[in-house]
Amino acid sequence: MEKDTPESGGTPAYFTASDGYRWAYREFAPSGSPRARVVCVHGIQSHGGWYVHSCSRLAAAGYAVSFLDRRGSGLNDMARGYTPSFRRLLDDIGEYLRDLRAKHVQPLFLLGISWGGKIATAVTHRCHRLVDGLILVAPGFLPQVGLPLRERLAILAARLVNPRRLFPVPLSEAELFTMTPHWQDFVRNDPLSLRAATARFFVESVRLDWYLRFTRARVAVPVLMLLAEKDRIIDNARTRAFIDKFSSVDKHIIEYAGAHHTIEFEPDPEPFIGDIAAWLDRQVARLPNPNSNPH
Repeated sequence: MEKDTPESGGTPAYFTASDGYRWAYREFAPSGSPRARVVCVHGIQSHGGWYVHSCSRLAAAGYAVSFLDRRGSGLNDMARGYTPSFRRLLDDIGEYLRDLRAKHVQPLFLLGISWGGKIATAVTHRCHRLVDGLILVAPGFLPQVGLPLRERLAILAARLVNPRRLFPVPLSEAELFTMTPHWQDFVRNDPLSLRAATARFFVESVRLDWYLRFTRARVAVPVLMLLAEKDRIIDNARTRAFIDKFSSVDKHIIEYAGAHHTIEFEPDPEPFIGDIAAWLDRQVARLPNPNSNPH
């Protein structure tokens, strides 16, 4: 992990994947020794810069937070909106998690937001026993929005002859994410948001959906899922039914009344952040203390 100079919104750093792609992420460090480490994965359009407030608050609560920008997204300009395969996206995170496990003894948790919830859940299965718990924030297993049939057919055709052809991400309205005016302006004007993705990316997203249908029953770690009552992107009822298939016996769901998809952008996000911190506190308390000496 190679670090650059600090800037507002966390400390920028870089990780080089096994295929040579060098991708960026943000680190948020607590003032003392971390109680645990939290690795975060963003949605299809967003990036780590959307979640600076919650990451900073979790760091203040004693957690070391790494917010990874997906290859081709956010701070990563190379191969914008492209992925070789969904498994490559899983391996990016898995390699980073293994690196953390090799260097640090603290408990390790994975947090996935929106479309990133699909990635985080799949990593929990693919990289078995690497994480101690899974946090899902409005996870994108079963969206209410999608591409029209004509666009889907065009993507399938392009996947065969021009897999890097770009298609719009079907989340053009800021109101889908939040009803808070200044955050709507932020979403509309954010230069790092991913507005288009390649045909290959969209096809791999569908392949990821199928992968999850066959592997979700093997997710056995403790799970916290946070939903927004007024979510116009995610189907909450079907999402609840989806995680019912997880084999984990420790599943906790909170739904925020009146909230919209990006809970971070609510007028008062503190209850949401406090619930994550409280769940982490409980999980850390039940795990063996890595700093204790039995002798």
